[in-house]
Amino acid sequence: MLAIVNSLVLQGIEAHTVKVEVDIHNGLPSFDIVGLASQSVKEAKERVRAAIKNTGLEFPLQRITVNLAPADIKKEGSHFDLPIAVGILAASGQLGSTVPGNFYLVGELSLEGTLREVPGVLPMALELLDKQPEAHLVVPPENAKEAALVEEIRSFRLTSLQEFLSFTNGEGGLTPVGPLADLPKEGVSGETLDFSDVKGQETAKRALEICAAGYHNVLLIGPPGSGKTMLARRLPSILPDMDRAEILETTRIYSAAGLLNPEDPLITSRPFRAPHKNASAASIIGGGRVPRPGEISLAQNGVLFMDELPEFNRDVLEALRQPLEDRIVTVARAQATITYPANFLLVGSMNPCPCGYFGDKVRDCRCTPHQISKYLSRISGPLLDRTDLHVEVPRIQYEQLEPESAAENSWAIKERVARAREIQMKRFAELPYNFNSHMRPRDIRRFCRLNEEGESLLKTAFQALGLSARAHDRILKVARTIADLDNEPSIQTRHIAEALQYRSLDRKYWSGL
Repeated sequence: MLAIVNSLVLQGIEAHTVKVEVDIHNGLPSFDIVGLASQSVKEAKERVRAAIKNTGLEFPLQRITVNLAPADIKKEGSHFDLPIAVGILAASGQLGSTVPGNFYLVGELSLEGTLREVPGVLPMALELLDKQPEAHLVVPPENAKEAALVEEIRSFRLTSLQEFLSFTNGEGGLTPVGPLADLPKEGVSGETLDFSDVKGQETAKRALEICAAGYHNVLLIGPPGSGKTMLARRLPSILPDMDRAEILETTRIYSAAGLLNPEDPLITSRPFRAPHKNASAASIIGGGRVPRPGEISLAQNGVLFMDELPEFNRDVLEALRQPLEDRIVTVARAQATITYPANFLLVGSMNPCPCGYFGDKVRDCRCTPHQISKYLSRISGPLLDRTDLHVEVPRIQYEQLEPESAAENSWAIKERVARAREIQMKRFAELPYNFNSHMRPRDIRRFCRLNEEGESLLKTAFQALGLSARAHDRILKVARTIADLDNEPSIQTRHIAEALQYRSLDRKYWSGL
């Protein structure tokens, strides 16, 4: 006898519908799963067998063939346990009625027949909303709140295989998942760190304000203990709160990665990811044997902080170049090519030399010129070119640590950043992006026109500093952001001068390499 049960499969952060076809016929007892199933799916055979028996039902001692269609898509995950078990029960005539055609089942089975949490329920619900809005989604209890985020889809929580059997026998109904009453229209700032904690470093604070306003990447350079990490960790506190689209976009990635908290499945504050310097390219960029989102995707709509940037593997640093330009990353595998979003703010920090004190006025540097050159050369020219602001973070003087010297708090900076972003949203209302850093070359010519004095200054700097065409465009983008922070409709000469200031470290540290 043949039975068909609907389910879904994840590819990256996208979901696709799958038909679980179960055929049972006479022959030597066997249990085969076909349809490009991974090892994790094939292991479902033992879980399903034990779950059916421990629920008090009969596992057919016949030839069982399970086909996961379409067969050209790689099937990964343990969430096929439930549809496979229900298909076997339906094909063996142990269900009181057929499974409705608009029901989609996902869930991992324990050996006793209860359901366990699975990753990727939010992408699955969004796929059904897009393709089959009349569908019903059946999920484990731990995934109920996640499914409720897509309130347009009717979802049900299922605790065990026995509960589904009672539903088909007409002995009880499935428990519907109600919409979350507190689903926010915008996020909240999850950061308790504040810029008022940072004494001095006004230039670096100004650079991070520009970074937050225009979504510009930044590199902080300075000796140990100067406050680079302290500054970077406070950047999320001045970023505007996420809107609903950003919340769902970020939550979708965390759902696919299996990183959501079942009790609070929404990612409402901007992510701050700080991977270790020994992290592999797959963990940073994404991929692996079973492709997963990397740190650059988990930092979507937030901050990726790479402390001690030159200490990262060279392959990792060079792999950042394409995502920084395209804001997506594509992972190619034999079975599929998966694209993850990678729209993040890169904040890198580094010492000026291996010992950390090159150029310091208090402590002498112990490094040789060759050691300094070798250390700095780990940051390649193309990667350096893709960071808009290069900021020196010098040693703090004792006078700046005095309690009387009150620093500006994050809330005041955040208000200025929000106003600058509102200007950008109006400017780019007809374009597919919202930030100055994302401007295309033709849009730069349109929105970044200079007066004669500013043009002359930029030309002189271009020739004197040996800037590339990319660096030229990025200076104009930064100048546009500075003008927005000043609420100026056009770029003034002083805006160009300040933007050029954030490219001067190219010449100081890397010109001799």
